[in-house]
Amino acid sequence: MTAHAKRERLLLADLLESAGPDAPTLCENWTARDLAAHVVVRERRPDAAGGLLVKPLAGRLERVQTEFAAKPYEELIQLIRTGPPPLSPFALKQIDEASNTVEFYVHAEDVRRAQPDWTPREPDAVFADALWTRLERMARVLGRRSPVGLVLRRPDGQTAVAHRGTPVVTATGEPGELTLFAFGRQEVARVELDGDKEAVARLIDAKLGL
Repeated sequence: MTAHAKRERLLLADLLESAGPDAPTLCENWTARDLAAHVVVRERRPDAAGGLLVKPLAGRLERVQTEFAAKPYEELIQLIRTGPPPLSPFALKQIDEASNTVEFYVHAEDVRRAQPDWTPREPDAVFADALWTRLERMARVLGRRSPVGLVLRRPDGQTAVAHRGTPVVTATGEPGELTLFAFGRQEVARVELDGDKEAVARLIDAKLGL
């Protein structure tokens, strides 16, 4: 595992452990236990994880994830910490970094920001740039269901078009906050929204993300 993915993996495991299995998360009605099971299944059960993207496989994914959620919570946390088995595609450094850096960052914030006393996290400049690079590549996919035109803008002026259309709303913020916004965590992402008031309201209520 390379630097960003490994760091975010360990941070996520620590947050899940500290929160406890019944803690709420930002993932709809998932508890911390449900989120931990999701992470483990995604890496260790490719036969079921396909249900994340392929609807006919969703039932199998739900069954397998329920089975993992029934395991001791401490076991799930340890499986996250130790990472995928050697034969998993995620065991390859390049795939781990490309697939897990954002995944673990978002889920870590799903745990942190579901707590009443959370405070904004400030990623270092290198990590912020890494998040932005990935966000630029994923912007069109993440914003495809936006009901309005959506532009993501860093404070330094760099922009990525997430959805073409009118009226246009521009979301300005640091890469980590823009990432959370584009992944559907609009209510907790610290961004400034510039655009028509009605368009902004529609965007906040939209189902963005994968």
